[in-house]
Amino acid sequence: MTTPAFKRVLLKISGEALAANQGFGVEVKRIHEIAAELKDVHKLGVQLAIVVGGGNFFRGVAEQAKDMDRVSADQMGMLATVINALALQDALEKQGVYTRVQTAIEMNQVAEPFIRRRAIRHLEKGRVVIFAGGTGNPYFSTDTAASLRAMEIKADAILKATKVDGIYDADPMKVDGARKFNQITYMDVLKLGLKVMDSTAISLCKDNNLPIIVFSLNQHGNIRRVLLGEKIGSMVCA
Repeated sequence: MTTPAFKRVLLKISGEALAANQGFGVEVKRIHEIAAELKDVHKLGVQLAIVVGGGNFFRGVAEQAKDMDRVSADQMGMLATVINALALQDALEKQGVYTRVQTAIEMNQVAEPFIRRRAIRHLEKGRVVIFAGGTGNPYFSTDTAASLRAMEIKADAILKATKVDGIYDADPMKVDGARKFNQITYMDVLKLGLKVMDSTAISLCKDNNLPIIVFSLNQHGNIRRVLLGEKIGSMVCA
């Protein structure tokens, strides 16, 4: 079997990826496609942790939240990530992959609370761990949660699965001729104001020298390709 380039990774998936073309909620066919890819990756022996966003249900900084108290809006967004995590857990377990959901906000009837040592133990036992509820604090995005959890579990890299095939100097869906970066430094991401992840997440990764690989989730097999070391997407590093 081909040897993976990483032993333990944290995969960041947006909530919108689970909604697919319907734009809201969870599209069942799409979530099972993603789960099938994750099963394939899991067979490689990679220890896989996941942070999933909640934008397909509610986002604290979205237009519908503009008249709300920011703390309340962010808490609603955190709960949306729990819905997505449970849906992804269900899809993975239907594929025969043992999965645990850990939440930053305690809800013991639904999932385990986030306990770092327990999360690492699950990974060592070959279970997929999904971290839900963001950081548990308002004003922090799920990107920041992904960076934080990746460092807590000592992941080798963050894989950010998006709808575009890397990092560009402008939105390639809106700007013709947008330039793609195959590799870029943390400082350049911050200086250029690129919307890879928010600045808090990038700074956390920079301070701990944690590489970020950004690639398209829409092309089947890309997660596997990244883990096997293929040069796809864009890498953020020192």
